[in-house]
Amino acid sequence: MADGRLERGRSTRARLVAAGREAFGECGYEGTSIAEILDRAGIARGALYHHFASKEELFDAVLEAAVAEMAEDVARSARGADGPVATLRAACRAWLDLALDPALQRICLIDAPAVVGWTRWRELDEQHSLGALRATLRAIAETGQIPGERVDFFAHMIIASVTEAALVVVRAEDQRAAHEEAIQAVDAMLDGLLGA
Repeated sequence: MADGRLERGRSTRARLVAAGREAFGECGYEGTSIAEILDRAGIARGALYHHFASKEELFDAVLEAAVAEMAEDVARSARGADGPVATLRAACRAWLDLALDPALQRICLIDAPAVVGWTRWRELDEQHSLGALRATLRAIAETGQIPGERVDFFAHMIIASVTEAALVVVRAEDQRAAHEEAIQAVDAMLDGLLGA
């Protein structure tokens, strides 16, 4: 009986996060009401507050799920690359490609810093992306292309640079053109870092 309640609770939470992602992705945080999320999820108000104390807490859960999904997509895109440098370039490219998705733009790049704050936003990046990036940079350091003692610093620099490039894409009138420029700029930055 307890297992059934637990499973229903998980299912309800998942439905709320999915409905929140859909609503926040379409309308933004400010443009989304609790009533709209409840309507999309087909769930009563009490069930929402059983899982989340506020709309902001639900947004945080939506953001974390989106960041985790993006990290998985980036890892999958980079998996077939030939060597650590190609892996790094493919991962950066995949992140910039994901920045063209309107829902991810709104949730992860536009609303996240204002709703959850810069510290939490960066914490999620570190939690879901930094480990893989460090591992890739360690592999590059083993080839002698970068100093091993700078791996952590370079990992933070790369995340910050690619995120900022994605923000430039989001703000651009012509996002496709900005996306191509961002890819070239990030490649040039990596060329400089790697001495290519």
